[in-house]
Amino acid sequence: MTAPPDDCLARNEWICGEYLSTRRQILWDAVVQHLQLTAVSVLIGLVIALPLAVLARRWGWAAGPVLAVTTILYTIPSLAMFSLLLPVYGLSASLVVAGLVLYSLTLLVRNILAGLRAVPEETRQAARGMGYGPIRLLLTVELPLALPAAMAGLRIAVVSAVSLVTVGAIVGHGGLGNLIYAGITPTTWCRSSTAPAPAARASPRRWADSTTS
Repeated sequence: MTAPPDDCLARNEWICGEYLSTRRQILWDAVVQHLQLTAVSVLIGLVIALPLAVLARRWGWAAGPVLAVTTILYTIPSLAMFSLLLPVYGLSASLVVAGLVLYSLTLLVRNILAGLRAVPEETRQAARGMGYGPIRLLLTVELPLALPAAMAGLRIAVVSAVSLVTVGAIVGHGGLGNLIYAGITPTTWCRSSTAPAPAARASPRRWADSTTS
């Protein structure tokens, strides 16, 4: 009977320090891609969500349709969402970014709108009495007061994006998800056990948190 090899990679162990030491650049590249996809998607989502929330606040009739559409988008499974976007973006990083942007809208729009609605009407009236126009009122009064709720939505959107980026591995742009996807084989256990550590922290209760913000 032959003795087991000394190398944990050769033994195919779940936890292997040798994997970390010999593949630092691969792990680093995956982390960078993961963070880039997350940051770009959340930033674009914020740019879209802010005017939507402002319009919904200005015109009350628009709040229902805006919230309904963004909520429906959030309920679409990620694999189905990427499949729907595939004819438009192809197998590219833009496909993953577009999907994450759509998922972030419901979290961002809902929380920004809640913050704007929480601004006391007396404060608005006082600002108008001091000669504030609509734009100045929005930028110097309403948005600063809505910032706590908006930041809560932004935090949840970032957490959700960090979790969902991994699904982009199905198109080759999933950051750490690429290692997870490639490691789901009996020959590379250590790869699939190493990559989830920084990514999986973000996944629990993303929807529950958004409803309690």
